[in-house]
Amino acid sequence: MRSLRRRREGTIDYWPGFVDALSTLLLVIIFLLSVFMLSQFFLSREITGKDTALSKLNRQIAELTELLSLERAGKAEDDDQISQLRAGLTGAAEDRARLQAMLDRQRAGAGDSGAATAAAGAALDDERRLSREALARVELLNQQISALRRQIAALEQALDATESRDRESQTKIADLGKRLNLALAQRVQELQKYRSDFFGRLKEILGTRPDIRVVGDRFVFQSEVLFPVGSDQIDDAGRAAVDRLAAAVLDLEREIPPEVAWTLRIDGHTDARPISGGRFRSNWELSAARSIAVVRRLAEDGVSPRHLVAAGFGEFQPLEEGTSEEVHARNRRIEIRLTDR
Repeated sequence: MRSLRRRREGTIDYWPGFVDALSTLLLVIIFLLSVFMLSQFFLSREITGKDTALSKLNRQIAELTELLSLERAGKAEDDDQISQLRAGLTGAAEDRARLQAMLDRQRAGAGDSGAATAAAGAALDDERRLSREALARVELLNQQISALRRQIAALEQALDATESRDRESQTKIADLGKRLNLALAQRVQELQKYRSDFFGRLKEILGTRPDIRVVGDRFVFQSEVLFPVGSDQIDDAGRAAVDRLAAAVLDLEREIPPEVAWTLRIDGHTDARPISGGRFRSNWELSAARSIAVVRRLAEDGVSPRHLVAAGFGEFQPLEEGTSEEVHARNRRIEIRLTDR
């Protein structure tokens, strides 16, 4: 116990000093805060005073600006009034000058009135002279118009006579047309008669063969009667048939009057199968070559070439449509037609 008491008596107590230090620090902080608050107060008052002064200055500037605008507007109005006054003054000066010039002219005209009267009299005399000349010209024009009217009347009479002759000519032309049509119809009938006779003789000469027949106004030979397959050279049997045909045509030439225009047209036709090889590039060329060969043979037999026409139609005008061998055979043909030119 005694030792414990000794230790307690020997220990130093720091707490009072610490409390004093904290109190002192607190007082310093309070002092600083007070100083800061005071400085803020005075600074706020200073700033508020400056803002008030600035607002007052702005109001004064606005008032001065408005006064300046009013002054400028007043100056512009004054300038306009001055311009108007100047324009009025200029117009007055011009009016004064114009009136002065008129006055001068009137004064000068008073002295020249006698000369003006004389000039007016001379002008009146000229007008009278021109009036007399105009009347003379009008009289001359009236005479010319009368002469023109007489000429027009004569022309109208001549025109009426011409129209009358024209009507007569039209009547004659119509009558001639009727006669011509009648003559042509008679010639056509004659040609029809000769065609019938010609086909009748051909039937007698060539006989009744299935490969030679009459189709409408055409006498039809199957190509095999005259030509080998794919050739334009008439074979022996074909030449004999063409020679018999030439004999019938020669008889027809002797019977038909010279004034009847007629032709014997030889048309070549092929089937639709294309040519492969040979010297002909198309059925068209083959059909034309065959018709020309027949025409050439007829001419050699004495038929006049001016009555002969050769034409090739290729496969484009078949007698029948189809692809059978019989149809192809019937479409390969030489047609003979007696027509007018």
